[in-house]
Formats: sequence, C-alpha cells, structure tokens
Amino acid sequence: MSRSSNDGAGGGARGGDRGGAGGQFSVDGEAVEIDLAEWGWERPGGGSDPSPSNEADDGRVRLQKALAHAGVASRRACESLITGGRVTVNGEVQRELGSRIDPEHDDVRVDGVVVQLDVSKRYFVLNKPRGVVSTMRDENGRPDLREFTDRIEDRLYNVGRLDTDTSGLLILTNDGELAHRLAHPSFGVQKTYIAKVRGRVTPAVIQRLKDGVELKDGPISADRAKLLPGGSNRSHSLVELTLHSGRNRIVRRMLAEVGHPVEELVRRQFGPLHLGTLRVGEMRELSAAERGALLSAIEDGEAAAAGEGSRPRRDARGAVTAGRPGDGAGARGMRGAAAKGNPHNRRGAQAVSGRKRRSVGGAADTGGKRGGPAGPGGGKRGNAGGGKKGGGR
Repeated sequence: MSRSSNDGAGGGARGGDRGGAGGQFSVDGEAVEIDLAEWGWERPGGGSDPSPSNEADDGRVRLQKALAHAGVASRRACESLITGGRVTVNGEVQRELGSRIDPEHDDVRVDGVVVQLDVSKRYFVLNKPRGVVSTMRDENGRPDLREFTDRIEDRLYNVGRLDTDTSGLLILTNDGELAHRLAHPSFGVQKTYIAKVRGRVTPAVIQRLKDGVELKDGPISADRAKLLPGGSNRSHSLVELTLHSGRNRIVRRMLAEVGHPVEELVRRQFGPLHLGTLRVGEMRELSAAERGALLSAIEDGEAAAAGEGSRPRRDARGAVTAGRPGDGAGARGMRGAAAKGNPHNRRGAQAVSGRKRRSVGGAADTGGKRGGPAGPGGGKRGNAGGGKKGGGR
C-alpha cells in the first residue's frame, strides 16, 4: 500500500482540507480514502507531523485519545464529550481538544464518573454458583474460583467472599489496590440479597429488620428490607435485604434472629454493579461505565467513612447507575456514551461460561432449568456441601 503524493487532485486534496488527518492511499492499484484519526493518528494542528510518535515526551497524551483508549467511546464521540463540557480533568471542565493529560496521575471524569485510564486493570463480575468456595485455591480440594479464572491471562483476586452455599455476584480483578479498598471494613458498600426463608414473613418482621436486631457481635439493621410479592406461601417467603455491613454471614444471622432461617441466598447487587441477566457460572468484564461507577462508589464510601459526606460530583443528569450489557441503557452518568466491556478484545472477557453445571449428585445439568439468574427458588442447583471457608453472607 502506498500513499498518493498528488496533493492537487483527488483524495490528496481532500486530505489537505481535513488538516492532514486523512489521505488517499493506493491499495492494489485502487485509490482508497482513509481518515487517519479513526486509526489512532492524531489530527495535527498547524501542519505538524500527524504521526503517533508526536506525543509529548513526558508521557502525556491527548485527552480524547486517552478516553477512547479507556473504552469510553470512539475517538470522535470522546471529542464531542469534551467540547460539550462533560469531561473534567482534576476537577476542572476541559473543552480543548488539543489538551494533554498524564494518565498515571490526572483525575479524569465523564459526567462525574471516574474514568479508569489504566487499561491493564481488569474487572469482572461472576455469578458464583452454590458449592464453589470463594478462594483461588481450596486446601480441601473443593471446587474453587480457579475454574473460572484459569481462562483469563491476568492473575485475578476475588473482592471479598460469598459463603460456599451462597450464590450471586462476586467481583474479580487484577487490581490488588482496589480489591483491598473494597474489602476494607471502613468501606460500607451496599449489597442487596434475595433470601428464601422458612415460614411466612409478616410486615412486622420486615420492620424489625429495618429497626435493627441484636446479635452476639453487636446490633445490626438493614438499610432496606421488603417482602417480594408472590414469593410467600405457608412454608416459605422471599425477602430482599440491602445492607452495607461486611460482617460474617450477617444476612443469615439476621434472618435467623427474627425466626426465619435462610434456605437459599443470592447476592444480586454490589454497590453500583448488578447481576442483571448473567447466568449462574458465567462471568463478564465490566464496561467502562461500570468501572467508573465502581471507582466513584469507592471514593464516596471512603469520603463518608472519613466524615466528609458524599462529594458533589454528579450533575443534574442524575446519579450514577451501572449499565448492564444488553439492556441498551449504558450508565446514566455517562449517558450511554461508554462502550461495553472488553474494549481491547482481550481473551476471557464478556460472558465467559464457567464449569459444567452440576446437580447435588454431581451429574451434569443439561441447562433445562437455567433461564436467567433467578433468585432463590428459581433454580435447581444443589448445595455441594457448605464448607465453612469464606466469610461471605
């Protein structure tokens, strides 16, 4: 392939009209017009060399390039975000397309949502099945998280734990610092569970959960609690419980204290992340919007723990909520501009199916009962032996 040297006609002239951002190339004898900006080349200003090596020697890169590389949106869509005043750098609105940033130190946000500029950091959500121990290597030989993480080239850590007999949302990441911050007791991220419990739960029981109960390690109250409609009969009830405590088996202990022991438990939400339609035993990589929402939630939690209150970063567009691949909504904070997970097409991302599904007796599940990630009572997965390792819920 060769580039046309004729600047006076055809594509060469058009390339000049674009400020050198494009040009006409000869491919197998046929003239082809290419916009170099779409392939990672900078639009030059004032006739400078439009080559990728034209970046600053101090490691600073153009803002729109950093945003696109982080998977926020295409290069041109990122330029629109910048000129529209929706991007801030270190707290200041940045509208200039030629501005450069330091990806390692500058704080960049879109509509108040943190942008993770380090694309080597990866974040996944796993719909952990029952019977799997929340550790990377179980010393007793029970099924562990390796059967889901071995197909990912990066070394992953689980953020916190879920009991062996609890299923649902578990975060996996190669970002050790973030995993530590999320698991720290001072970070009170809200988690939502759906529990199938024995007996008929009454409104008085729900109110008691919200008012608080006294346990051996101190009092505890639910942030929110409700009885799910249509989930109750004479022998069982479905209860949705949201709380921010990280204490060991806290959901099970709370419900046992009010006289309704848990039979099945699913974690549906962790901070801004939702399980969505992710099936049991599958995992997917977070979208750019979800990564930003998670990082923003961490900052809010740490600010609240320090007594600073929530930081007023979000604007009138609304609070940050996590987008779920396939729902078409994206994240409200980014107004749908963020791309879905795995913008760099690395191995192991998107709905990665885990191990072969097992029933209590160890036989393979043919999938006839799969459906979606239904709450307790909706699936037929058995408990492979609720070992005591893992201080989850």
